[in-house]
Formats: sequence, C-alpha cells, structure tokens
Amino acid sequence: MKKAENPGLSVNSKVVSYILKAVVIISAAVGTLMSLGAGRRAFMGGSRVFMYYTIQSNIAIAVICLIGAGLMLRRQPVPNWWYTVKFVGTVAITLTGVVYCTMLAPLLGDFAWRLNNVLTHVVVPLAAIIDFFVTGVDGAIPRRSVFLVTIPPAAYAVYAGIGYIDGWEFSDGANYPYFFLNWGSPAGAFGFTNELPFMGCVWWILAIFLFLIGVGWLYLALLDRINGRKQAE
Repeated sequence: MKKAENPGLSVNSKVVSYILKAVVIISAAVGTLMSLGAGRRAFMGGSRVFMYYTIQSNIAIAVICLIGAGLMLRRQPVPNWWYTVKFVGTVAITLTGVVYCTMLAPLLGDFAWRLNNVLTHVVVPLAAIIDFFVTGVDGAIPRRSVFLVTIPPAAYAVYAGIGYIDGWEFSDGANYPYFFLNWGSPAGAFGFTNELPFMGCVWWILAIFLFLIGVGWLYLALLDRINGRKQAE
C-alpha cells in the first residue's frame, strides 16, 4: 500500500501535536467519567451517556489521537488511509462542538457550561481540530473522501431512529437524543413548524450532511494552503 509522510513536520510541531493529542484523550476521558457520575436525571448523564453522539464521537477521536501518537512514535511512513480516518474523525467531532454551542447550549442555560460539557463539547473539538492542522497530511486525502464525513452522523441517525422506534430512553421520558431527531415532534419527518424543532428530522439530517461536506471541503482547502506554504519554504 502506498505510504505518505509529512517531512515538513518539525520536532516542535511534533511536541505540540503530542500535547494536543493528550488534551483530547484526557479531556474526553474526564468529561465522559464526569457525565457518568452526573446521574441519569442529568442531560446526557449516567450510563446513558454512551447513547449520545457527543460521547461516541469523543471516544472515537480519543482513540484516533491515541493511535496517531503511536504512529508518530514509530517514526515510520503513515498509510494514506489513516489520514482519511483522521479527517473523518476530525469533522465528526467538529459537528459535536458546533451543534452543541449553537443549538443545544442555549436551551440548557447555566447547566450547559458545566465542566463535563465544556470538556466534551468545546475542549476536545478545538484540540482535535488544531491537531489536525498541526500534523498536516501533505495531500494524502483524496477529494472524494469528503463525502465519507457523512458516515458517522448517518450511522448515528440510524442508531437513534432504531432507538426511537424501539422506545429506548435517551433521557427520562424521551425516546430521542436531540430535538432534531425527534420523529414524533409537530414537524415530524418532512414538516415545518413555528416552534422547536422548526423543521422535520429529514430536513435536519440533510442540513447536517450539507454542513459536514462544506466543513470537509474547507478543511481540505486549508490543508492545501498550509502544505503549499511548506513546500515554498
């Protein structure tokens, strides 16, 4: 299999990347454990935390960072497919941060900014995104890979849909994890309403997919710009 490495990554950049990866791993672990201890009555609390996209994406990016640190320590060329995995994971955790800060936090009030929520929704996404650009990928990600970023949320939408049909309790009295995945809302699947959630689940899912593809294109364009500068130096 073809390999690709980042020859422009300096010792200082590696140190920064190790630190950022440690921040992701530790913050994801601490935030998840704190959410577990918050109790089942808390939003995204107790053992049900693992039913939420937030925790699932935190665990995924923490594992990606852990493996990435191991690959850096080996000082061997990295497979091209690994850069794509890191790319998809980074966009997935970006969704966690953006959706929480713009759509969910305003509904939760002061509770939104408790330490466990800040760690899993703000610190982890920011550290993971910065690390993605610090390490760089030297053009090893094919442009067509941008559509792969829809796989994690699509899989979660299916998971949440199964939970809705089967009557799982994501929180007390709610068989859905987030308001935009509530198939029983006044908007239903395709409708619109003047109150939350404003539009049906299908429209929310499509909007999220378009957002993710846009973010994916933006990240790849930024990588091209960064790599172009490295080659010019």
